Order: sequence, then structure tokens, then C-alpha cells
Amino acid sequence: MKYINKFDPLKNERVEIMDAKGKIINPKLMPEIDNDKLIEAYKLMNLSRRQDDFQNKAQRQGRLLSFLSSTGQEASEVGYAMNLIKGKDWFVSGYRNNAAWLTVGMPIRNIMLYWAGNEFGARSPEGVNSLPPNIVIGSQYSQATGLAFAEKYNKRDGIVLTTTGDGGTSEGEVYEAMNFAKLHEVPCIFVVENNKWAISTPVFQATKSLNFAVKGIAVGMPSIKVDGNDFLAVYGVFKEAAEWVRKGNGPILVECDTYRLGAHSSSDNPDIYRSPEEFEAAKLRDPLIRMKQYLKDQKLWDDKKQTKLDEEQDAFVAAEFEWMEKNKNYGLEDIFNYTYEEMDNDLKEQYSEAKAFFEKYPESKDGGHH
Repeated sequence: MKYINKFDPLKNERVEIMDAKGKIINPKLMPEIDNDKLIEAYKLMNLSRRQDDFQNKAQRQGRLLSFLSSTGQEASEVGYAMNLIKGKDWFVSGYRNNAAWLTVGMPIRNIMLYWAGNEFGARSPEGVNSLPPNIVIGSQYSQATGLAFAEKYNKRDGIVLTTTGDGGTSEGEVYEAMNFAKLHEVPCIFVVENNKWAISTPVFQATKSLNFAVKGIAVGMPSIKVDGNDFLAVYGVFKEAAEWVRKGNGPILVECDTYRLGAHSSSDNPDIYRSPEEFEAAKLRDPLIRMKQYLKDQKLWDDKKQTKLDEEQDAFVAAEFEWMEKNKNYGLEDIFNYTYEEMDNDLKEQYSEAKAFFEKYPESKDGGHH
């Protein structure tokens, strides 16, 4: 084992392989990964960044209801998601996981549909084991624990990965889920994407712990901290973590030390609570810049390839968004249809009220269908 039980969160040790300029500083910690996978990872990171930029602008134009971007956290999300086996393992997300969704196989048009308010956007294609985005903070940990318990109970060999932000660890459900998971030694990887801000609450106002990795110690769970903006370090740690839980060693907690470069959501203005000096310092650790420089140093990438990639991905994102806008409408009943297998009496009553309202005020109908 290169990482697990080698880096002590109580000493605030962190796994890092490349520095802020993409130079390798810990070659002995390099994971086994071929060049094709490195380039694939970078393209996914870049695609998520281009999509983030496009969708943030579209939301400002009133073409999306909301959006929460992964900008700044792409290395963490692509790094852990690439270690899940499609069709076997499960991804249980929060709401800020665009890069991870792309990596596990969620079609980009589905992601766009979801943020446009269409329920069908949360549906995963056949063979993609990704639960719908979780808005209720922290509860994805419980869902993941239940899935992992089912995998073990049914003697299947799939594993589960779930993630929350630093703010999510303030929810009691997070600890309840981890405690249950460890008691039953289920195959689950718990991730904390420490992006330094829970909306406008900084980390130092959310916890007095040395870091977030130590929060697994109370339940007896192995835990480790990794530089979340260093793709190589993230990929290596999660490759080992996936092997660890797959072998029946029980769950593990991984803290990705990263930074949210964008706003909390499309309705947030981080300039109100975040200093320009802090933001400028954080940009120096931008995971895309570091990864691109590393690939250039390895003679795997150049500016010509970057220009071509940006043009291709921008055209792809625009085309997918155009498709979404033509297909985003849905029936009023769909708003109420998918909480349970069948609508209960409360939902039927709410549906009847909504239907009567839009029949009485047809000029409001567009608002009820978007």
C-alpha cells in the first residue's frame, strides 16, 4: 500500500505528487496509469470546465433554472470517478458533481435537462449506476451506506462511492452513515470534497478539527487526505481505496483538499464573502492548469491540441444544450409522479390543485411546465 495507513491525518499529512506548476515532486508515489487514460482524464476535466462556463452564462440568460458548477474541483471528481467500474459500482452524488457525472457516463444532455427542471434528466442510462443528484445535504451518505450494505448482503462485488462538501460534514446523518457502514464493514468509499466554503461559511467556522479526514477515526474507519487539485495523487489514492474496499476491508474516508473557484450556485456572489487575495492564490492551484502543464512536460499535449479540443468541446456543449432546449418540456403530472412508485393521496391532492390552477390561469401554464 502506497497511501492507506501510510499518511496520518492526525499529523495532517497529505498525499501529493505534483506541485502547483505540474512538476513531479514525489515520484515514488506515482500511480500506475497509462498515457491514454491521462489524456482521457484531462479531456473530461476540460469538458466539465467548458460546460460549467456555458451553463453559468445560460442560467444568467434565463435558459436554466439553476446550476452548481464543479469549477476548481475537476481533478478530484474525475480522479475518483475513473476508479469506478461501469455497470458494477455505484456513484451516489451530491449536487456539485458535474465532472464526476460526465466521468461515470451520464450524458451531458441529461445533466442539462436536470438543471432545466426536467425530472427525466436525473435518470441514468442503462449500465450507469449513478443515483439522481442529492439536494438534501448529507443524506447521500446514508443512501450509499444502504447500497453498500445491499452489495455485501447479496454477495455482489460492486462498491459504492459517495461524496459531500466540507459543509456536509456538519450534518449528523454523515456520522450516522459512516458509523453504520463501519459496524457492518460495507464496501463504501466516503469522500469529503473540502472546497473551503459551505456557501458563505468558511471551514474555520464549520469545524475545529485538524482536517476532515480525522472525522473517520471516531468510527474506526481508515482515512486519508489528498491534494484534491493534483489529479495523479487523487487517482492513485482512489485506485488503492477502491481495491481496499473491494477486498472486503470495510469502508474508508478520503478528504480531497480542493477549492471552489466558482460561486456556490448560480444565485450566489462569492465576491461578497471571499477576498480577492484568497481567490487569486487559489487560482494558482487550478487543477486544469497543473494537469495541462504535466501533459506538456511529458510531450503528450501542446497548444494546438488544446485549441482543437476547446473548439470541439464548445461545439458539443452548444449542440447538447440546443437539444435540451427543444426537449425540456414535460407534463404537469411528471412533477408529482416519481416520489413513490405510485402517487399517494397527498401527491394526488397537490396534483389536482396544480391542475385546477393552470386550467383557471392558462397564461401561467408555461411556468408549470418548466
